[in-house]
Amino acid sequence: MAVQQNRVSKSRRNNRRSHHALDAANPNECTNCGELKRPHHVCPSCGHYGDREVVAMVDEIDLDEEDAA
Repeated sequence: MAVQQNRVSKSRRNNRRSHHALDAANPNECTNCGELKRPHHVCPSCGHYGDREVVAMVDEIDLDEEDAA
């Protein structure tokens, strides 16, 4: 079982934890639609990755009441 030899001060403990902070998101602008997206990810609004359309996006889904039943 690990037992500390000497007490660690708050300053030394906090200095060790100084690199534990999370980095903020770094959004990029989509080249196709101009919306913000995560770098190296498919654009969620238009489905493009770079200059290619990777995911076909549907504008609206219209379900008839007869088909839904």
